[in-house]
Parts: sequence; structure tokens; C-alpha cells
Amino acid sequence: MMQMNLQFPYKLLQAYTAYCRPLCQEIKLPQTAFDILMFLANNPAHNTARDIVEIRGIKANLVSVNVDKLVHEGYIERAAVPGDRRKTYLTCTKKASPLIERGHKIQAVFFQELLQTIDPDELNTFHRVFCAIDKNLDKMMKPASAKTIEK
Repeated sequence: MMQMNLQFPYKLLQAYTAYCRPLCQEIKLPQTAFDILMFLANNPAHNTARDIVEIRGIKANLVSVNVDKLVHEGYIERAAVPGDRRKTYLTCTKKASPLIERGHKIQAVFFQELLQTIDPDELNTFHRVFCAIDKNLDKMMKPASAKTIEK
């Protein structure tokens, strides 16, 4: 069985945070607020607090606090969802555009440096394997496919 380095996700997150830190310090936003802003910018179809919690994996209380901060700073706006008073759409404002553009540059440099020594053929293989694993995970998460593992 293949053994994964257990520290890999932690190291990936720490490296990304280090790349974002100078911008976050400059604009006086916590990393979580920046992550939420970039999530909304990169995934406009997933524009509710629940989407951020479920897809990005940020705890609900942190999403709430940081969305409030982003609204207060003028980087995102809330809009009511017609027919569902409990749900609110979150959208990036024009004020956020330069910040998002800088965030995209940081992300591009991060991924370029992360993948710099990987051969293009290996990267294509990695992408295919990653997509296959993602599809397998989707199947595994469906209740009907849950399997009982025998002792």
C-alpha cells in the first residue's frame, strides 16, 4: 500500500500562507478573510457562507466573522436570495478587484514554483490520477455506496 507523507497537506497550506502573508499584512486582513475573498472570486457559482463552509472547509463561526469584516471593509456585499430569507449571496465588489488581481498573481506564482521541477508528462499523469481519485471520492461519499468493512 502506498504511504503518503502525513505532513504534505500541512506543508502545502503553510507554504501558501507564507506566500499570502505579505499581502495580508499590507491590507490588514487575516488569512482566513483573504481565503474567503479569493474563494468567492475564483468560484462565483459558490457564493454563500454555506458554500464556503462546505467546499472550502472553513468553520462556520470563522466564515461569519470574516465575512462581516470583508463587508465592513467594502470587499464583498451581501444580497438576499429571493424566496429564502435564511440565505444570502456574497459577491465581490469593485473595490476588491485590485486585491483579487494581486491574489491571482500570488496563486499563479505559488503553483508555478510548486510544480517547477515536474516534467510536463508527469504533470499530465498527475492531473489524470488526481481527477480519477476525485471521482472515486465522489462515489464513496454517496450513501448508497457506503460499504461495511468486515473485521
